[in-house]
Amino acid sequence: MSKIVIQGIQFDKKSSFQQGPGLAPPLIREALHCGSLNLFTENGITIEDSRIIDKGDFDISDYFDIETITSNHLAPETKVFTLGGDHSITFPIIKAHHKKYPKLDILHIDAHSDLYDNFEGDKYSHACPFARIMENGFAARLVQVGIRTLNTHQAEQAEKFNVEIHQMKNLDLTKISQFDNPVYISLDMDGFDPAYAPGVSHHEPGGLSSRQVIDLIHNIKGEIVGADIVEYNPNRDFQNMTAFLAAKMMKEILGKML
Repeated sequence: MSKIVIQGIQFDKKSSFQQGPGLAPPLIREALHCGSLNLFTENGITIEDSRIIDKGDFDISDYFDIETITSNHLAPETKVFTLGGDHSITFPIIKAHHKKYPKLDILHIDAHSDLYDNFEGDKYSHACPFARIMENGFAARLVQVGIRTLNTHQAEQAEKFNVEIHQMKNLDLTKISQFDNPVYISLDMDGFDPAYAPGVSHHEPGGLSSRQVIDLIHNIKGEIVGADIVEYNPNRDFQNMTAFLAAKMMKEILGKML
């Protein structure tokens, strides 16, 4: 079985509204290991496993260092799980994965499609990573779930790049077909309804429940080769609710990766 390297990417300089996600990685770990919950997933797999190696957190000053750090961790027979960080980090992470997985499918869970060609003059904003990914051909298929902020420009971008969007307004998770290629999961914590995840910069009501996201991940049949959890903003959290939800999702995703 593959090893899994956990890396924390403490970077939120591409956030457009509020900074704070750079503080998240150690707090998610703290919630995971505080003793409040055990380390077994709902499918009966423990993540207390010698194949999971935590490399700690990386305080990033140069955005483009994220690709190098990820590439260094993507050794043969090794998968990478990333704690972010704002969503801008996903582009350099996927760029590193593309070298190892030329045909990669992405499951993107989010309130926002993050398909802007540029946002406030920045092509690498946290509102743009999936435009960069798709224009470079780094994903064979991009499936977005939970979207509830689709504007005209991003709808045009989605059509241009053949993005499969499952909006909240008419969501039917059974309509998401299984993946043919290795799968990468990118989970933005604001994909959840703010009632479940208040600790995010952008509160967008009408979102996914924790149960829906867990079931979505459990039902993936393909091999999950990488994942990230992004956009948890501890400055906005309430009684660590979002930290514990992120820790729960980390545990369930790691279990699927094993």
